[in-house]
Amino acid sequence: MSIVLGAIADDFTGATDLANNLVRAGMRTLQVIGVPQAALALDDVDAVVVALKSRSCPVREAVSDSLAALDWLRGQGARQIFFKYCSTFDSTDQGNIGPVAEALVERLGSEQTVMVPAFPANGRTVYQGHLFVGDRLLNDSGMQHHPLNPMTDADLVRVLSRQTSYTVGLLARPTLDEGSGTAREHLETLREQGVRHVICDTLDESDLEVLAAAVVQFPLVTGGSGLGQALPAEYRRLGWLAPVENAGRLVPASGVALVLSGSCSRATLAQVEHFLSRHEGFALDPLALAESDAQIGQALDFAREQLFGGDTSAPVLIYASAKPESVKAAQQRLGAARAGELVERALAELARALVNEGVGRLVVAGGETSGAVVSALGISELRIGEQIDPGVPWTQTSIEGREAPLSLALKSGNFGDVDFFSRAFDALPQERLP
Repeated sequence: MSIVLGAIADDFTGATDLANNLVRAGMRTLQVIGVPQAALALDDVDAVVVALKSRSCPVREAVSDSLAALDWLRGQGARQIFFKYCSTFDSTDQGNIGPVAEALVERLGSEQTVMVPAFPANGRTVYQGHLFVGDRLLNDSGMQHHPLNPMTDADLVRVLSRQTSYTVGLLARPTLDEGSGTAREHLETLREQGVRHVICDTLDESDLEVLAAAVVQFPLVTGGSGLGQALPAEYRRLGWLAPVENAGRLVPASGVALVLSGSCSRATLAQVEHFLSRHEGFALDPLALAESDAQIGQALDFAREQLFGGDTSAPVLIYASAKPESVKAAQQRLGAARAGELVERALAELARALVNEGVGRLVVAGGETSGAVVSALGISELRIGEQIDPGVPWTQTSIEGREAPLSLALKSGNFGDVDFFSRAFDALPQERLP
């Protein structure tokens, strides 16, 4: 049986973000980690999201990995391909969004694609080609301080033009107001003019619906997960997708609860502060990690005492999230790449040890951190469940040596309400003890 949608995501939390919206729109969705090397059972799957770690890697590597994912998805019969990147358009002037989109368009033999990063439900909107986070332009939202991909320009036409040799166009809000037919005609006019990449204004859910109707038959669409929630209705209209009940059903969860946070975004910092006002936490320091692994051992001792020595119903947090000035100081001492690698390695080791010892409900904050944890746990696929907050669902996966599935939530650093860490576990149905 062929799948309807095949998606290529440039990081792990971005993949889960898109998969979440597909499930909420009625598509049974499987997320795979990297390009599968073995056959998968896809009889009860409508969409597959391939999670890569290509957001901040060298351009050539990002293009190569994305093309490999494309070839695999086409082999599964995917009717449409979706290149998923962050709703804050995280990239540098060298890439990777533009080069990857170019390569996918060319491999598909197409001439044009759309760029729809907006996710209105999470406050990401685009107007006259400018990306807003809430009521702030992207370059004044905190993203200008991103340690890997600082976003200092909110004009996405200008940003993307620096990444590609092709002309970048705009599908503006007044055209969207005329409906999907007019939007489609505008896109065709731009294609005839040689415009390969089109930034699309998006202010609300109705704009997403118009865009989905206009581009549903494009071989490739690109953007944030907002477009993903609008496309399934168009698939059903075309007869590609049958109605499904409970697309996000998971088995009841079991095991103690742990939060691991490596993100330093404003949203995550507020979530860490909120959690620590109610629960126990342990802070990791990159400078201490650079000296030795002693702090990893201390964090393990702390977690074991909290999780297995007392009230096993309360979640526990281990975090390296820190304010911009602290991050900058560590990066100046260690280098940005090494500081990040130390944190990712520590949190990945902690995840592996504690899941083996009984953690069954795990929340991870940050795209790079999520990638490191998923790799350390040897996870190859995730079944997508119900939403916690916009862009963040619970998922489940099998872990070797563990009888019950691991329930896992991978949270993009910028996502979630301030009480996310505390509330996430309340949103997960748990196994009833005898």
